[in-house]
Formats: sequence, C-alpha cells, structure tokens
Amino acid sequence: MYSALSPGAIGVRVASLEEAIAAARKAGFAGVEFSPGEVADRVETQGVDAIRRIFEEAGIRPAGFGLPVDWRGDEAAWQRDLALLPRLAQAAAAIGGGRTMTWIMPCSNTLPFPENRAFHVKRFQPIAQVLAEHGCRLGLEFIGTKTLRDSQQYPFIYRMEEMLAMAADIGPNVGILLDTWHWYTSGGTLEDLRALRPEQVVYVHVNDAPADVPVEAQIDNVRALPGETGVIDIAGFLQALRDIGYNGPVTPEPFSEKLRALPSDDDRLRLIGESMRRIGL
Repeated sequence: MYSALSPGAIGVRVASLEEAIAAARKAGFAGVEFSPGEVADRVETQGVDAIRRIFEEAGIRPAGFGLPVDWRGDEAAWQRDLALLPRLAQAAAAIGGGRTMTWIMPCSNTLPFPENRAFHVKRFQPIAQVLAEHGCRLGLEFIGTKTLRDSQQYPFIYRMEEMLAMAADIGPNVGILLDTWHWYTSGGTLEDLRALRPEQVVYVHVNDAPADVPVEAQIDNVRALPGETGVIDIAGFLQALRDIGYNGPVTPEPFSEKLRALPSDDDRLRLIGESMRRIGL
C-alpha cells in the first residue's frame, strides 16, 4: 500500500500531468491521480513508453482516475460517455493506472431502494464490462454519513457489505472505494475490514473526524486531516488493510477548513504530506 495524491481533493490546481507529478513529489507521495483524457491524448501523440517514463523518472506511480462517465445523468449522457470509455480505459491501463472510482449517494428523493439498486446495476454493468476488457477495475464508494443519508426521502446503500453485494452483481472487476470517514460513520469495525479479500478493495481514502461531535451528527464535508484528531482509528484501519494484503493507493480526502485557509499550494502540499507521514504513509 502506498500514499497517492489527488491534487483536487486538497485544493491544489494542476494544469498538466507534469504538474500533478511535481506536486506529489513535493509532498512526499508515492503516487498521483491523473486525467485519463490527458493520458489518452498523450499516449496517442507521444506513445505509451514516453508517458510511462514521465512517471518512472519522477519515481511516482499512476494511482488511478475518477470514473469519466456521467452515469447519474440522462440516457444520452451515459451512452455518450460509455462510447468514449474504451479509449480512456485502454490508455490508463497501458501506463499501469487501471483503477477508477466513483461515489454513490446513500439516499434518493425519487427512487425507493429496489428501483434505485436496479438503476445502479443497469448503469454500471456496461461500464464495468468495458473496464474489464481493458484491464481496469472500478471502486464504488459507500457514503455512511447519517446527516447526509437522512437528507432525502428514500434511504439507499450506506454500508460496506451492501455495496460489496451490489458490486458483485455488477461485475467481477468491481469492488469498493473504502474511505475511513464512511467506514467510521456507517458503524464499520476492524473485524469487517479483516473479513475483506484484497481484490474487493479497489481504492482507499483517509481523513479524520472533528472531535466532540457524535458520530450521528457528523457533517460529510466537515472533516479533519488524517490523524489530526484521533477520532477515527486510522492506525487500526491501515493495519487491517495490510493484514489482508491490500497493496493499492491510499489518498487523503480531508475536506479540511485548515487546509483551505492556507495561503498557497505549497503550504497545502506541505501540510498534507506531514499528515500522511503522521499516519505512517
């Protein structure tokens, strides 16, 4: 398992692959998320070996990419992006970055649970098939925050075991994006993590929770830096993943006001790098 930077998740803007890699190096990360569109364009113009060398010479690994499909939108948008996905997946896999991920809302104002689950399976099955054909895996993130899942009329999946069950219905290359925040707010345990198989975990996010706030009152976008408060047992979480043999990226997603308030990207990179080293990554 290794640390990976998502520049956008900490408010750092990058305009190119080189800038993303430089940011990851500056903060002491071992990997970085990338734009599959940029990678596909550059593989076509420069060749896959040239793009691989950019990562190799920097000592940074291609960690993964956000799912580039508007699966929540209307049928036309979904079909449009589905048609573009093979090119993007092929390029990402060719450079060794065949992990992609997206999050699933834990509630709906329009679809009761059975209809909502059927919608997700229908939308994701063709996506998973394309990804599998090109050697990519898909991680689905469950959202555990009670204040968010209670915000709409119909409840939906918010626990790890339910998301794993839906992932299995979608395809063999589909697993979960496991976030410390959602593991904590959904009532997850270390025993739950130790029961996982490593292939079920596609991607990992880490962050901490504000102190002195009951778990059921936590607000989804008000978080803390990894290891900052000790509310979430990040040490136990990471050890459980080591124990099962997870060897993929671990990316901070802190939604931290402290981070946002810093005056420069360099300051944000310094602080997030320090927080990751504090938790042993």
